[in-house]
Amino acid sequence: MAKKTNYSKNGIDYYRVTRTIGKKADGTPIKKEFYGSCKNEAEEKADEYMNKLKNGLSLDFESVTINDLMSTWLFDILNVSDKLKPSTFARYEGIYRIYVKTSEIANLKVYNTKSIQLQLYYNKLAENGKSSSQIKMLNKVLKMFFNYAYNEGYIIKNPCNSVTIPGNKTEKIKKEREIEYFSEQEIRIIKEYIKNTKNEALILLALGTGLRQGELLALRWKNIDLKKQTIKVEESVKKVDIFDREGNKTSKTIFQTPKTQNSIRTVPIPTSLIHVLEDFKEKESKKYNNFDDDCFLFTNDDCELLTSKAVFSRWKTILKNCNIKYKKFHSLRHTYATTLLLNGVDLKTVSTLLGHYDISITQIYTHILPEQKENAVDKLNYLFE
Repeated sequence: MAKKTNYSKNGIDYYRVTRTIGKKADGTPIKKEFYGSCKNEAEEKADEYMNKLKNGLSLDFESVTINDLMSTWLFDILNVSDKLKPSTFARYEGIYRIYVKTSEIANLKVYNTKSIQLQLYYNKLAENGKSSSQIKMLNKVLKMFFNYAYNEGYIIKNPCNSVTIPGNKTEKIKKEREIEYFSEQEIRIIKEYIKNTKNEALILLALGTGLRQGELLALRWKNIDLKKQTIKVEESVKKVDIFDREGNKTSKTIFQTPKTQNSIRTVPIPTSLIHVLEDFKEKESKKYNNFDDDCFLFTNDDCELLTSKAVFSRWKTILKNCNIKYKKFHSLRHTYATTLLLNGVDLKTVSTLLGHYDISITQIYTHILPEQKENAVDKLNYLFE
């Protein structure tokens, strides 16, 4: 029979089921309580736990630490899920390895972890220079982990729900400063330098479509419709470092769907860029014995997929030889966005073209804009004249 507890949260009463799960050496029964928002949920958790006991689940749940259970959750559950991208797992594992595995919260008992313990740890991270976005990501991963612990019956509430992410007053200013883009003069210098070189198509396509580097490198000719002047973005490529439970690293190149569902999109190609792509396709076709539309756009001299490391090396050399202060390759995407906005394209259209899942992400560009006007992609044509 389920009993109402004296614990409530957000106006919701919880129910409790008590089961005997074993006996101590002296014969004293070992009891465990299971909680749910309703009677059926509490009893289902109890039944599920009892079934797991029959299959060998340890009774010493009170001794399980965050590090022990989180390691199991990461490597034995998340790592085998077909719903999680490898790059996402790599990010979660990195959070665990850097902020949990050997940290002051690693040996906290899962069942007894309090919000204040996490709050003090987050505060200390902020004092040591960690950004609020880094701490927010840590809390996101821990919240997922404690949700798992809740579903497994280790805890009755998630301690991450009651913490406050420490704010960083300078972080917003710093983030705005990171939005670097190229001036018209710099673009003209770069264009002149790369003209008729192997780098021309890659850089002009980045500038003229705003695609992320991983999206560009994953492009195949079947994604390019030169007649309709569009690019279909369906895939992204990324090199990730995968660590196993023992900390051994394996580097992998993975293809996956783009960053968000909104990132799967069709992007117009500026008219002035079409002839560049036509010439580039003709040259590329001569590199292959069996060239077809399934071939990648950007490859090295051995017809192998161009790597992000190679792009970085080429890009750094180009800017150095053009006597332009170094800006990341991603700054071409920033230049695309700011050019559209400065020429009056509305924020929602720019957000859609960039593949942002939320227009608020695009709004970070608006601090550099005097005002918004109208019209869209054709405004980019001056870049290729």
